[in-house]
Amino acid sequence: MKIFNTLTLILCSILLVCCAAKQNSDEEKQSESEVVDAALAAKLDTAYFASGCFWCTEAVFERVNGVVDVVSGYSGGTIDNPTYEMVGAGLTNYAEAVRIAYDPSVVSYELLVEFFYASHDPTTLNRQGPDVGKQYRSAIFYQTEAEKKAAEDRKEYLDKSGKYDSKIVTQIVPFTKFYIAEDYHQNYYELHPNQPYVYSVSRPKVEKFVKQYKDYLKKKYKK
Repeated sequence: MKIFNTLTLILCSILLVCCAAKQNSDEEKQSESEVVDAALAAKLDTAYFASGCFWCTEAVFERVNGVVDVVSGYSGGTIDNPTYEMVGAGLTNYAEAVRIAYDPSVVSYELLVEFFYASHDPTTLNRQGPDVGKQYRSAIFYQTEAEKKAAEDRKEYLDKSGKYDSKIVTQIVPFTKFYIAEDYHQNYYELHPNQPYVYSVSRPKVEKFVKQYKDYLKKKYKK
């Protein structure tokens, strides 16, 4: 019995040491990950765009190399904590929008603006395809004078180019607030590829963008 108890104590001690070592290792890995995440976050800039249904807009920018994260939400209004039902019913001045976190050393704001204009019809007022209402308006929410200039310069260039039969109606306005949309809207395109709207409306827009800007895509989206 004494031998058994001694062996038991030894095994328990070894097990505790191993568990402690593993815990320390996990904590070190977590700490390292947090440092990496913090370092990456410090390098990132943000951009805010509205170009119709945010399911489509989010899917387009998720494919761009240098874009780290895209979040669907609401911007351009004044009330606090808008909901999808309120925005969709036209009870607020919010637009369905996206917040883009990107690495400016990989993709510039000017390129993001180009992608923005190219991935929807900026000449239709308060409408994108079957979606009608000011919540679906085309808008760029700039945070700096440099962003404002980039948006205005691209708009002027496109108007003069003759690319569109009508003038661009995109709003270029100061950024004020952004509220993250409900969880079920996030990554909707990827999670619901066979949903009727996604399949018939979102997918053609995304595929058109992918074809036009294939050199700017993340590797996993290149065909």
